[in-house]
Amino acid sequence: MAPRPKQEDESEGKPTETLDVPQKKCLSMAPALSTAALIEDDPWDMPELQDTGVKWADLDTNGKILRVIITVAKFIVLVGLLYMFVCSLDILSSAFQLVGGKTAGDIFQENEVLSNPLAGLVIGMLVTLLVQSSSTSSSIVVSMVSSGLLEVSTAVPIIMGTNIGTSVTNTVVAMTQVSDRNKFRRAFAGATVHDFFNWLSVLVLLPLEIASGYLVRLTGLIVTSFNIQSGENAPALLNVITDPLTQSIIELDESVISDIATGDPEAKNKSLIKVWCQTASNTTLQNVTATNCSDYYCWELKNVTEIINIKKCNHIFVNTSLSDMAVGLILLACSLLALCTCLILIVKLLNSMLKGQVAVVIKKIMNTDFPFPFAWLTGYIAILVGAGMTFIVQSSSVFTSAITPLVGIGVIKIERVYPLSLGSNIGTTTTAILAAMASPGETLGNSLQIALVHLFFNLSGILLWYPIPFTRIPIRMAKALGQITAEYRWFSGFYIIFCFFALPLFVFGLSLAGWQVLVGVLVPIVAVLIFAIIVNILQKHKPQWLPSALRSWNFLPLWAHSLEPWDRVVSIIAARCCCCCKCCNVTEEDEEKGKHENMDHGIEMYDNPTMTDEIKEAKKTSDSCEILKATSL
Repeated sequence: MAPRPKQEDESEGKPTETLDVPQKKCLSMAPALSTAALIEDDPWDMPELQDTGVKWADLDTNGKILRVIITVAKFIVLVGLLYMFVCSLDILSSAFQLVGGKTAGDIFQENEVLSNPLAGLVIGMLVTLLVQSSSTSSSIVVSMVSSGLLEVSTAVPIIMGTNIGTSVTNTVVAMTQVSDRNKFRRAFAGATVHDFFNWLSVLVLLPLEIASGYLVRLTGLIVTSFNIQSGENAPALLNVITDPLTQSIIELDESVISDIATGDPEAKNKSLIKVWCQTASNTTLQNVTATNCSDYYCWELKNVTEIINIKKCNHIFVNTSLSDMAVGLILLACSLLALCTCLILIVKLLNSMLKGQVAVVIKKIMNTDFPFPFAWLTGYIAILVGAGMTFIVQSSSVFTSAITPLVGIGVIKIERVYPLSLGSNIGTTTTAILAAMASPGETLGNSLQIALVHLFFNLSGILLWYPIPFTRIPIRMAKALGQITAEYRWFSGFYIIFCFFALPLFVFGLSLAGWQVLVGVLVPIVAVLIFAIIVNILQKHKPQWLPSALRSWNFLPLWAHSLEPWDRVVSIIAARCCCCCKCCNVTEEDEEKGKHENMDHGIEMYDNPTMTDEIKEAKKTSDSCEILKATSL
């Protein structure tokens, strides 16, 4: 316990002041803080996962055998949960394709809109959000370029947009740790560091590409310089394990989306649900009616291909009469439920396993740098590890979503997650390159060039935002957002909705209105944002350079420069919506108890620094309840 403070009559000869209050009342003091609160300055320090169980040396033979069995069982359950987690992500992607796949194909048909680079960027992002797979959206772009519907230069902004769209999955995954403030701070920052890298890379490289076309020129030079021949398809590594389960639930014909995008009128009436998994084609030379005859029928010889259905698929929706939308919504609900359940169980299981010496070993492996003078190589090795792991699982969303819970529980620090995420961006492009190399010879050049554009875009972003420590701005931005979302947890939902849905739809709507409207609306908004960023930087580092009025934002209304008023509004709305809220069901006994505690007027002191956070949280909840009661009268 902290020492009890001296009362006024014991102070060193100082006169006692007379208080204008009744004598039975005494002074109330703020909670005393121990020195431990002064030591824990950095909220990003990884917590020590203490081993509260019996030590191995203190166990008898039966206890050691039991612990080994429990540990092995936990590991098996963890592997099973990870397997279900990956499968649920696969089903989630299929569900999004059923719900929005045809819409995505229709969006890609708007060639006039796609000629606008900013609109192309937004379309690539929205389509990736709809199908929840950058590989699917990239393959649609490749097929459109191969068929001549899109130029390579027009497709570059769309590829950049798919890079942004694929980073929303791990951001949503971080929301599962919202119940714990510190875990949520780390998890959300570890997830959004990937978002900020993609956004910043696009903000710099898209204008550069529009002005110079360096990505198109560089990839075109590579394709023409090397005599690249068609090869095999990309190897199916993780899919070999997950396909037996996922294909027993649903199997899709993804060529329908590509056919819609390339303008096939018959594709719009086809279902994305695959019915026949084994087919054969028979091409014969037949007489068909010519279309250029005027007054009489004429015939011409043409090759006619007939598709012969051989074997039906075995998934549970093969004979369904439901529409694609209905099946997609069913799978969407089930996959989200499975995804959240697996993540919660994985976090709890990791918390129980990663304790004591195990946690120390894993932290050292994941977070320790190489000895001097090779410490700078550690991050680049992490990039290679991220690329290799993403190539194995064949999905950057799966890899980044899997490491997000590890950041939350404090096993991996954000500075290490950043290069792993950069590596995942590279790994997901290597799969596309191998897939492009399997294209026919006549379309190989364009297909490979688009895949290389994706690769060199990510490499250019890494050169911008990683080699020099000062340029690792995404880490600082992610930590700042993590601090905000830890204090105002509702802001995380606002961030996802605004950045990945509202803002792209707003820009897309302006793009449909034309260049003049787009420039007239966005340029003033961007100018105001740049001005605010510059003023914020100067307020922090060089306030003497600013006029006195701009040295703080106090001249603005509170709601314009603080989230506190918005937090009160959200608290009121949440309390109204939650009919089972604790603060609205306070009993008379609790109120009487509170009055009695107020009459005691004792001096409360807390040696545990975490008690102050609990007091603040309780006071914040109490204030929200009082506001709610006042507004409801």
